[in-house]
Amino acid sequence: MKPRQTRYFHVDVFARRALTGNGLAVFLDTDGWSEQRMHELTREMRQFESIFLGAIDSCSASARIFTLQEELPFAGHPVLGAAAVLHRVTTPQAQAGSWRLRLASRSVEVITQRRGAALFAEMDQGLPIVGPPIATGDATAVLAALNLSARDLVADLPLQCVSTGLPYLIVPVTAQALAGAAVRGRELEQHLAAFGARFVYVLDPHAPEGRTWDNLGEVEDAATGSAAGPAAAYLYHHGRAAESNAISLQQGRYAGRASELQMRLSDGRIFVSGDVWPVISGVLDLGAEPM
Repeated sequence: MKPRQTRYFHVDVFARRALTGNGLAVFLDTDGWSEQRMHELTREMRQFESIFLGAIDSCSASARIFTLQEELPFAGHPVLGAAAVLHRVTTPQAQAGSWRLRLASRSVEVITQRRGAALFAEMDQGLPIVGPPIATGDATAVLAALNLSARDLVADLPLQCVSTGLPYLIVPVTAQALAGAAVRGRELEQHLAAFGARFVYVLDPHAPEGRTWDNLGEVEDAATGSAAGPAAAYLYHHGRAAESNAISLQQGRYAGRASELQMRLSDGRIFVSGDVWPVISGVLDLGAEPM
Protein backbone atom coordinates (compact mmCIF):
# COMPACT_ATOMS: atom_id res chain seq x y z
CA MET A 1 0.00 0.00 0.00
CA LYS A 2 1.31 3.45 -0.89
CA PRO A 3 2.10 5.49 2.26
CA ARG A 4 -0.45 8.18 3.04
CA GLN A 5 0.94 11.68 2.68
CA THR A 6 -0.45 14.99 3.86
CA ARG A 7 0.69 18.54 3.22
CA TYR A 8 1.54 20.69 6.19
CA PHE A 9 2.72 24.25 6.67
CA HIS A 10 4.56 26.04 9.45
CA VAL A 11 3.73 29.75 9.62
CA ASP A 12 4.40 32.58 12.06
CA VAL A 13 1.30 34.59 13.00
CA PHE A 14 1.15 38.14 14.40
CA ALA A 15 4.76 38.43 13.24
CA ARG A 16 6.76 41.41 12.03
CA ARG A 17 8.99 39.01 10.10
CA ALA A 18 9.53 35.27 9.85
CA LEU A 19 10.81 33.60 13.03
CA THR A 20 8.94 36.04 15.26
CA GLY A 21 5.31 36.03 16.39
CA ASN A 22 3.46 32.82 17.23
CA GLY A 23 4.38 29.65 15.36
CA LEU A 24 1.63 27.39 14.04
CA ALA A 25 1.41 24.03 12.28
CA VAL A 26 -1.38 23.79 9.69
CA PHE A 27 -2.35 20.36 8.35
CA LEU A 28 -4.45 20.02 5.17
CA ASP A 29 -6.91 17.36 4.02
CA THR A 30 -7.40 15.80 7.44
CA ASP A 31 -10.95 14.55 6.82
CA GLY A 32 -11.64 11.43 8.84
CA TRP A 33 -8.62 11.76 11.10
CA SER A 34 -9.04 10.60 14.67
CA GLU A 35 -8.80 12.97 17.61
CA GLN A 36 -5.94 10.86 18.94
CA ARG A 37 -3.89 11.31 15.76
CA MET A 38 -4.43 15.08 15.71
CA HIS A 39 -3.44 15.36 19.35
CA GLU A 40 -0.35 13.20 18.78
CA LEU A 41 0.77 15.41 15.90
CA THR A 42 0.19 18.56 17.94
CA ARG A 43 2.50 17.19 20.61
CA GLU A 44 5.00 16.15 17.94
CA MET A 45 5.13 19.67 16.46
CA ARG A 46 5.40 21.25 19.94
CA GLN A 47 3.72 24.48 18.92
CA PHE A 48 1.33 26.17 21.33
CA GLU A 49 -1.46 25.10 18.97
CA SER A 50 -1.95 23.20 15.70
CA ILE A 51 -4.93 23.36 13.33
CA PHE A 52 -6.31 20.59 11.12
CA LEU A 53 -8.33 21.44 8.01
CA GLY A 54 -10.79 19.30 6.07
CA ALA A 55 -13.59 19.68 3.52
CA ILE A 56 -11.50 22.36 1.82
CA ASP A 57 -12.98 24.29 -1.09
CA SER A 58 -12.24 27.62 -2.74
CA CYS A 59 -13.51 29.72 0.17
CA SER A 60 -13.98 27.56 3.27
CA ALA A 61 -12.84 24.61 5.36
CA SER A 62 -13.74 22.75 8.51
CA ALA A 63 -11.19 23.13 11.29
CA ARG A 64 -10.17 21.55 14.59
CA ILE A 65 -7.69 23.19 16.94
CA PHE A 66 -5.51 21.43 19.50
CA THR A 67 -3.10 22.56 22.18
CA LEU A 68 -0.61 20.22 23.81
CA GLN A 69 -3.26 19.49 26.45
CA GLU A 70 -6.70 19.72 24.80
CA GLU A 71 -8.94 20.58 21.86
CA LEU A 72 -10.20 24.17 21.81
CA PRO A 73 -13.55 25.37 20.43
CA PHE A 74 -11.88 28.58 19.18
CA ALA A 75 -8.44 30.15 19.02
CA GLY A 76 -7.19 33.23 17.23
CA HIS A 77 -3.77 32.68 15.72
CA PRO A 78 -4.68 29.24 14.28
CA VAL A 79 -7.67 30.76 12.48
CA LEU A 80 -5.60 33.54 10.92
CA GLY A 81 -2.74 31.21 10.06
CA ALA A 82 -5.07 28.66 8.48
CA ALA A 83 -6.76 31.32 6.33
CA ALA A 84 -3.36 32.50 5.10
CA VAL A 85 -2.42 28.93 4.15
CA LEU A 86 -5.74 28.46 2.33
CA HIS A 87 -5.05 31.65 0.37
CA ARG A 88 -1.60 30.37 -0.55
CA VAL A 89 -2.81 26.91 -1.58
CA THR A 90 -6.19 27.48 -3.22
CA THR A 91 -5.82 30.97 -4.76
CA PRO A 92 -2.06 31.55 -5.03
CA GLN A 93 -2.37 34.31 -7.64
CA ALA A 94 -5.07 36.32 -5.88
CA GLN A 95 -4.24 39.59 -4.12
CA ALA A 96 -7.09 39.19 -1.61
CA GLY A 97 -9.38 36.46 -0.36
CA SER A 98 -12.30 35.72 1.95
CA TRP A 99 -12.65 32.53 3.99
CA ARG A 100 -15.04 30.81 6.35
CA LEU A 101 -13.57 28.42 8.90
CA ARG A 102 -16.10 26.06 10.46
CA LEU A 103 -15.00 25.37 14.03
CA ALA A 104 -16.59 23.12 16.63
CA SER A 105 -18.35 26.06 18.25
CA ARG A 106 -19.02 28.45 15.38
CA SER A 107 -17.96 29.67 11.95
CA VAL A 108 -15.44 32.51 11.68
CA GLU A 109 -15.07 34.86 8.73
CA VAL A 110 -11.53 35.85 7.73
CA ILE A 111 -10.18 38.09 5.00
CA THR A 112 -6.64 37.85 3.65
CA GLN A 113 -4.45 40.14 1.57
CA ARG A 114 -0.95 39.76 0.18
CA ARG A 115 1.76 41.96 1.71
CA GLY A 116 4.95 41.00 -0.10
CA ALA A 117 6.23 37.73 1.37
CA ALA A 118 3.59 37.83 4.13
CA LEU A 119 -0.19 37.64 4.13
CA PHE A 120 -2.32 40.00 6.19
CA ALA A 121 -5.28 38.24 7.80
CA GLU A 122 -8.23 39.68 9.76
CA MET A 123 -11.00 37.78 11.55
CA ASP A 124 -14.40 38.93 12.73
CA GLN A 125 -14.62 37.80 16.37
CA GLY A 126 -18.15 39.14 16.72
CA LEU A 127 -19.91 40.88 19.59
CA PRO A 128 -17.97 40.70 22.86
CA ILE A 129 -19.55 39.53 26.09
CA VAL A 130 -18.35 41.70 29.00
CA GLY A 131 -19.01 40.36 32.47
CA PRO A 132 -19.49 42.43 35.65
CA PRO A 133 -16.51 44.01 37.41
CA ILE A 134 -14.83 41.79 39.99
CA ALA A 135 -13.92 43.24 43.38
CA THR A 136 -10.23 43.05 44.16
CA GLY A 137 -10.97 41.36 47.47
CA ASP A 138 -12.73 38.54 45.66
CA ALA A 139 -9.71 37.91 43.43
CA THR A 140 -7.02 37.38 46.06
CA ALA A 141 -6.54 33.72 45.19
CA VAL A 142 -6.25 34.24 41.44
CA LEU A 143 -3.81 37.13 41.96
CA ALA A 144 -1.62 34.98 44.19
CA ALA A 145 -1.68 32.24 41.52
CA LEU A 146 -0.27 34.82 39.10
CA ASN A 147 2.47 36.04 41.47
CA LEU A 148 0.52 39.29 41.88
CA SER A 149 -1.18 41.22 44.66
CA ALA A 150 -3.67 44.08 44.92
CA ARG A 151 -0.90 46.68 44.82
CA ASP A 152 0.06 45.49 41.31
CA LEU A 153 -3.32 46.39 39.83
CA VAL A 154 -4.17 49.56 37.91
CA ALA A 155 -6.21 51.47 40.47
CA ASP A 156 -9.08 52.69 38.29
CA LEU A 157 -9.71 49.50 36.30
CA PRO A 158 -11.43 46.29 37.51
CA LEU A 159 -10.71 42.65 36.89
CA GLN A 160 -13.32 41.47 34.41
CA CYS A 161 -14.25 38.38 32.42
CA VAL A 162 -14.59 39.10 28.68
CA SER A 163 -15.23 36.70 25.79
CA THR A 164 -15.24 36.81 22.01
CA GLY A 165 -15.25 33.02 21.75
CA LEU A 166 -13.16 32.02 24.77
CA PRO A 167 -13.75 33.69 28.16
CA TYR A 168 -10.64 35.41 29.53
CA LEU A 169 -10.21 37.03 32.91
CA ILE A 170 -8.60 40.39 32.15
CA VAL A 171 -6.22 41.44 34.95
CA PRO A 172 -5.06 45.08 34.52
CA VAL A 173 -1.58 45.64 35.99
CA THR A 174 1.30 48.10 35.96
CA ALA A 175 4.22 47.62 33.57
CA GLN A 176 6.45 46.50 36.44
CA ALA A 177 3.89 43.94 37.59
CA LEU A 178 3.51 42.61 34.04
CA ALA A 179 7.21 41.78 34.00
CA GLY A 180 6.93 39.82 37.23
CA ALA A 181 3.72 37.94 36.50
CA ALA A 182 3.94 34.14 36.38
CA VAL A 183 1.71 31.15 37.08
CA ARG A 184 2.37 29.76 40.57
CA GLY A 185 1.06 26.38 41.66
CA ARG A 186 -1.56 24.29 39.92
CA GLU A 187 -4.78 25.95 41.05
CA LEU A 188 -5.15 28.73 38.46
CA GLU A 189 -7.77 26.94 36.35
CA GLN A 190 -9.91 26.32 39.42
CA HIS A 191 -9.68 29.96 40.49
CA LEU A 192 -10.57 31.18 36.99
CA ALA A 193 -13.61 28.89 36.81
CA ALA A 194 -15.05 30.68 39.84
CA PHE A 195 -15.37 33.80 37.63
CA GLY A 196 -16.58 31.97 34.52
CA ALA A 197 -13.20 32.31 32.79
CA ARG A 198 -11.29 29.66 30.87
CA PHE A 199 -7.94 31.48 30.72
CA VAL A 200 -6.29 34.63 32.07
CA TYR A 201 -4.82 37.65 30.28
CA VAL A 202 -2.55 39.90 32.32
CA LEU A 203 -2.71 43.31 30.64
CA ASP A 204 -0.75 46.53 30.96
CA PRO A 205 -3.44 48.85 29.57
CA HIS A 206 -1.07 51.78 29.10
CA ALA A 207 1.29 50.13 26.57
CA PRO A 208 -0.90 48.11 25.82
CA GLU A 209 0.94 44.82 26.31
CA GLY A 210 -0.25 41.46 27.57
CA ARG A 211 0.83 38.02 28.73
CA THR A 212 -0.87 34.65 29.07
CA TRP A 213 0.08 31.03 29.71
CA ASP A 214 -1.46 27.61 29.73
CA ASN A 215 -3.18 27.17 33.09
CA LEU A 216 -0.31 25.14 34.53
CA GLY A 217 2.20 27.83 33.56
CA GLU A 218 4.28 25.41 31.52
CA VAL A 219 4.25 27.48 28.31
CA GLU A 220 3.89 31.23 27.79
CA ASP A 221 2.01 32.13 24.63
CA ALA A 222 3.78 34.48 22.23
CA ALA A 223 0.59 35.94 20.73
CA THR A 224 -3.01 35.13 21.61
CA GLY A 225 -5.69 36.10 19.11
CA SER A 226 -8.51 34.74 21.26
CA ALA A 227 -7.33 37.02 24.09
CA ALA A 228 -6.69 40.05 21.88
CA GLY A 229 -10.42 40.37 21.15
CA PRO A 230 -11.38 40.40 24.85
CA ALA A 231 -8.50 42.74 25.66
CA ALA A 232 -9.66 45.17 22.97
CA ALA A 233 -13.28 44.96 24.13
CA TYR A 234 -12.11 45.67 27.68
CA LEU A 235 -10.08 48.73 26.62
CA TYR A 236 -12.91 50.13 24.48
CA HIS A 237 -15.45 49.40 27.25
CA HIS A 238 -13.43 51.40 29.78
CA GLY A 239 -12.64 54.29 27.43
CA ARG A 240 -8.95 53.47 27.14
CA ALA A 241 -9.25 53.63 23.36
CA ALA A 242 -11.55 55.67 21.12
CA GLU A 243 -14.02 53.51 19.21
CA SER A 244 -12.85 55.10 15.95
CA ASN A 245 -9.23 54.07 16.55
CA ALA A 246 -7.51 50.73 16.10
CA ILE A 247 -5.49 49.24 18.95
CA SER A 248 -2.00 47.78 18.56
CA LEU A 249 -1.30 45.19 21.25
CA GLN A 250 2.19 43.90 22.05
CA GLN A 251 2.83 40.38 23.34
CA GLY A 252 5.61 37.79 23.36
CA ARG A 253 8.45 39.97 24.62
CA TYR A 254 8.91 37.86 27.74
CA ALA A 255 8.68 34.65 25.72
CA GLY A 256 11.42 35.81 23.34
CA ARG A 257 8.98 36.02 20.40
CA ALA A 258 7.94 39.63 19.86
CA SER A 259 4.44 39.83 18.40
CA GLU A 260 2.04 42.56 17.30
CA LEU A 261 -1.75 42.14 17.23
CA GLN A 262 -4.12 44.69 15.71
CA MET A 263 -7.71 45.13 16.86
CA ARG A 264 -10.56 47.40 15.82
CA LEU A 265 -14.19 47.95 16.73
CA SER A 266 -16.89 48.24 14.06
CA ASP A 267 -20.65 48.25 14.73
CA GLY A 268 -19.96 46.74 18.14
CA ARG A 269 -17.98 43.83 16.67
CA ILE A 270 -14.33 43.12 17.40
CA PHE A 271 -11.92 42.45 14.52
CA VAL A 272 -8.44 41.00 15.16
CA SER A 273 -5.67 40.98 12.57
CA GLY A 274 -1.98 40.44 11.97
CA ASP A 275 0.61 39.39 9.44
CA VAL A 276 1.29 35.73 8.70
CA TRP A 277 4.75 34.75 7.45
CA PRO A 278 5.60 31.44 5.74
CA VAL A 279 8.40 29.42 7.31
CA ILE A 280 8.20 25.76 6.21
CA SER A 281 6.04 23.71 3.86
CA GLY A 282 6.33 20.00 3.33
CA VAL A 283 4.75 16.59 3.18
CA LEU A 284 4.04 14.58 6.30
CA ASP A 285 4.60 10.87 5.72
CA LEU A 286 2.15 9.21 8.10
CA GLY A 287 2.51 5.66 6.85
CA ALA A 288 -0.29 3.49 5.58
CA GLU A 289 -2.16 3.00 8.84
CA PRO A 290 -5.66 4.53 9.17
CA MET A 291 -5.97 7.95 10.75
